[in-house]
Amino acid sequence: MALTDALLDPQVRAFLPMIYVAWADGDLTDAEIDAVRQSTLARPWLSENARALLASWLDPKTPPDADALKEVLHAIRQAAGTLPPEQRCSLLHLGERLATDEVDDDVRAALVDLQEALAVDCRQAVRAFLPDQPPTPRASAPPAFDVRALQAHLDGPRAPTRDAVRALLSDPTNRIARDQSKEDAREDVLRVVRECATAGFGAMAFPGAVETPARDLGEFMTVFETLGYGDLSVLVKFGVQFGLFGGSIYFLGDEAQRAKYLPSVASGELLGCFAMTELGHGSNVMALRTRATYDAETGEWVIHTPDESARKEWIGGAATHARMATVFAQLEVAGEQHGVHALLVPIRDASGATLPGVRLGDCGHKLGLNGVDNGRIWFDQVRVPATNLLGRFAHIDEGHHYESPIPGPSRRFFTMLGTLVAGRISVASGGVSASKSGLTIALRYAFSRRQMGPPGEEETLLIDYPAHRRRLMPLLAQAYAASFVVEYARDRFVARTEEDTREVESLAATVKVFCTDHATEALQRCREACGGQGYLSENRIGPLKSDTDVFTTFEGDNTVLLLLVAKGLLTEFQRQFADERFMGAVRYLGRRVAQVATTKNPISTRLNHESHLRSREFHASLFEYREAHLVETAARRIQRRMKDGMEAHEAFTAIQNHLLAMSHAHAERVVFERFSAAAQRAEDPEVRAVLDKLCDLWSLWRIEADLGWFMENGVTETRQASALRDEVDALCDELAEDALALVDAFGIPDACIAAPIAFTDPAEGL
Repeated sequence: MALTDALLDPQVRAFLPMIYVAWADGDLTDAEIDAVRQSTLARPWLSENARALLASWLDPKTPPDADALKEVLHAIRQAAGTLPPEQRCSLLHLGERLATDEVDDDVRAALVDLQEALAVDCRQAVRAFLPDQPPTPRASAPPAFDVRALQAHLDGPRAPTRDAVRALLSDPTNRIARDQSKEDAREDVLRVVRECATAGFGAMAFPGAVETPARDLGEFMTVFETLGYGDLSVLVKFGVQFGLFGGSIYFLGDEAQRAKYLPSVASGELLGCFAMTELGHGSNVMALRTRATYDAETGEWVIHTPDESARKEWIGGAATHARMATVFAQLEVAGEQHGVHALLVPIRDASGATLPGVRLGDCGHKLGLNGVDNGRIWFDQVRVPATNLLGRFAHIDEGHHYESPIPGPSRRFFTMLGTLVAGRISVASGGVSASKSGLTIALRYAFSRRQMGPPGEEETLLIDYPAHRRRLMPLLAQAYAASFVVEYARDRFVARTEEDTREVESLAATVKVFCTDHATEALQRCREACGGQGYLSENRIGPLKSDTDVFTTFEGDNTVLLLLVAKGLLTEFQRQFADERFMGAVRYLGRRVAQVATTKNPISTRLNHESHLRSREFHASLFEYREAHLVETAARRIQRRMKDGMEAHEAFTAIQNHLLAMSHAHAERVVFERFSAAAQRAEDPEVRAVLDKLCDLWSLWRIEADLGWFMENGVTETRQASALRDEVDALCDELAEDALALVDAFGIPDACIAAPIAFTDPAEGL
């Protein structure tokens, strides 16, 4: 068959883009091209002429000459000219268009198999032979939604509080100078924290106990989240003073203690710290070794550090400013141990001098957050009045007896740790805010920085590179996801009841892990995406990275928190599904997932990618099944070990990696549900549409990240995995066009972004 005639044969034309890529790519070995050849010729429906020509063109021994490839390229470009931009990037769509006739399932399946056999980045390959294709995103393109409407949806009902914090952050007098000594930075940070107190933000931590417009604790937590757009040392110092120190009095103190201390805490007059962590016991708070022994003769508590491992460590405020500490210690009354309790212990006098029996140390220069005065505390038989025991859940009566309305040290301990729940949600929100700042800087830079490009033409914007979009757009979607799950956790905390306290505590741990891990990953990718400019302190990403690095380990180490979540999931499993019904439920869900994954496959049913891979039912099925399967198999593995004589703790420890995977799966299922719900409740249809796209991108990106598990468990198949990856790329391309509007909707004041690369074209200064 002559070449001209071959180019008119629909069966041959459908394969032209694949053939061109196979030879023009230059990186395929003879063996790889032969594999493509075998895959193509295995189609029984090929005509004799088409089979002969394709066999010849895909023979490594007789490759098509330059003139033949030139004619093939001309035919491809003609077909591409009639395709919309989003289809010009697909070898599959190009082949379908070249075929001229309607392509049936057999041809489409062959094209998909051949595209997989090529094992190249097909979108990049298409761009290589269609250089005249216009870049998809443009900074000047109007957004597909109202930015103010999206910001209003993100801000929620507490928008006035957020705006008040934004105004404070925008005031030039409240900015923290960079490159200061830690001593100067600490004084600067304290000044701004006191400005926050003057603005009434500190009092919002104590609704009902001091005069404040705050309706509930959610207002204070919203302040904390919004402060995360500014200097993070201010954020942490603010959280220590009002959230931890003041929060311990608010949650654990009796009415008299609240009335005595909280007004001066709220005003910033009484500076305090939260002395829980010890050198030898960080996450294992129940095993703290600091002692508080009651002296009935004097009516005092004697606070003592028994050895070096029991010193209080990493205590924010202890090194310089705190005058009082909430000290967590093992309580002993008349020789009886009552577990960990919290006591108020003065550590400095009004002039700042260290009090007798107290020794204070400075943790020194840190990786980040050097505006926070972290310190160490030792106690040597320090005496405080009996009334300094925070008395909401325990006190000493007139007969010098210990009394508590909560029976048992273990239950009292977990009740008292309720102070950490709000802190964990707040740390999560601070991490999200920091990630939003980093993403705003990196994406603004991507729309101004040009790098390489076609010879003789203007260099290409970073955002026009598919790899750059892949770096940043899924993380932007995850920042939105994290925003909505933080909002949900905050609302659940505010509305919690005694019945759902444990559930809210587990949710707080889940959200803290997800959001702080996200911040760490996002800021690292933003740094890399900005190259050397991202390494400069003045462009903020580096300091944001350093300051948030500790977020994954304070207020609870993330790995430990995931294991706590795992225990909760297994306890719930045991409670609800102790009989065999759960196995039936998992099997049913597995069948439903398999049905959704295969009957809606875009290749086998000729549905387009959007109607299948962007199906919320599809996403929900995968997230739900993975979590349910991992919980069930974890329970079975522990049960099996215990039947063999292993202790429960040892059995739990033996499968830690499984448990961590299970908790991660749980977190992603929770986040998916909150993201999906937030998109659905958007009143503006354009806002709802862009949030749906962001949710689709995030969901498919997370499913893609665990494709090995889904394929291993028979949930997805190879063809669908390939289509899924392509759909993630397509969503990155679509959303990149509106990336600037999406970060503008965060409402971060320019004074907080404060990175030169986020405001100017860096090429002008290079």
